[in-house]
Amino acid sequence: MDKVRIGIIGCGQIANMSHFPRYAAFPDAEIVAACDIREDRLDAACETYKIPNKYTDFRKMLERDDLDAVDICMHNNLHAPATIAALQAGKHVYCEKPIAGSYYDGKRMLDVANECGKKLHIQLGFIYQPNTRAAKNLIDGGKLGRIYHMRSIGYRRRGRPYVDGYGAMEFAQKAVAAGGALFDMGVYHISQLLYLAKMPRVEKISGKIYREMNNADPVKVAKSGFDVEELGTGFVRFENGLTMDVLESWSVHMNPFEESFILGSDGGIRIEPFGFYTTMCDLELSATVNTKGYDTRMHQMYPDETENMDSSTRHWISALRGKVELLPTAELALQTMLIQEGIYMSSERNEEITAEEVKATSVSKAINI
Repeated sequence: MDKVRIGIIGCGQIANMSHFPRYAAFPDAEIVAACDIREDRLDAACETYKIPNKYTDFRKMLERDDLDAVDICMHNNLHAPATIAALQAGKHVYCEKPIAGSYYDGKRMLDVANECGKKLHIQLGFIYQPNTRAAKNLIDGGKLGRIYHMRSIGYRRRGRPYVDGYGAMEFAQKAVAAGGALFDMGVYHISQLLYLAKMPRVEKISGKIYREMNNADPVKVAKSGFDVEELGTGFVRFENGLTMDVLESWSVHMNPFEESFILGSDGGIRIEPFGFYTTMCDLELSATVNTKGYDTRMHQMYPDETENMDSSTRHWISALRGKVELLPTAELALQTMLIQEGIYMSSERNEEITAEEVKATSVSKAINI
């Protein structure tokens, strides 16, 4: 297709921060319709981006025969019903992270996409960053040797949605968002490492979630019913002896943590600030890397290949146009959800959980609207 025709479901924060402006900047994409249950947000988005068709019921929008794909920008437990309905209506689907509110719902989304022969793409923005591309280049070049441990780190000193003054209250509600820091930001860091490690099979998960901070606005806490974690920790065992520890914070009394890293038998990588570490001629070497220069050079030398990986949205449109093969982001997001839900389950049971237990006991958290 020369121009991809898009319908967007959800005109809130993330749609206005990212999805609407990115599509508007692409000559090969067109927003044909938008949907939101709040007419004020819907009207504002359609006026700003000159969108000709408005809906308050996404099922009515899915009846259109001029939509190639649907972009879902709603809260986590709303993802599955809208995604499944869109796939069954013959549309490709791009969905915000995480894939859903539970492994069960995410697996159902992926199964329906396969059944319908449609593409399902999940917004995992960190895998398109220049640092990720540089790390992948070193790993693919064999410079790390055998990867044996990874650390997934995310830090906010104080950045809880709504209760710290930013974002909608639904981010703080388990019934709608399914989880807190692990679901909101942990999905980026965990999926980034899984992507670089080529999606190893998860075997066992242990973890603990915390909601201990007492410095939130009590009025906002009461109004929102804030009941999701501020800090999530975990430890994951993969096949072939690979392990990963997880630490994701929305709010914590501590200065910044070190960023995510990967350890290999021949070298190690820190993601941000990017660094490569190895031993050469019995010398311990710590190398800084000009990832900005690397990214500029790749754009100059291989513009088509690199530009199609500039962002999740750019990659999505290019894949629908047949210019690149779509990355397996749905599978990657589902494996990330397996780890996230395993950490929750382990915290509740106070014991290590197998991946098969998570798959067998996960239930739907989907909300139909």
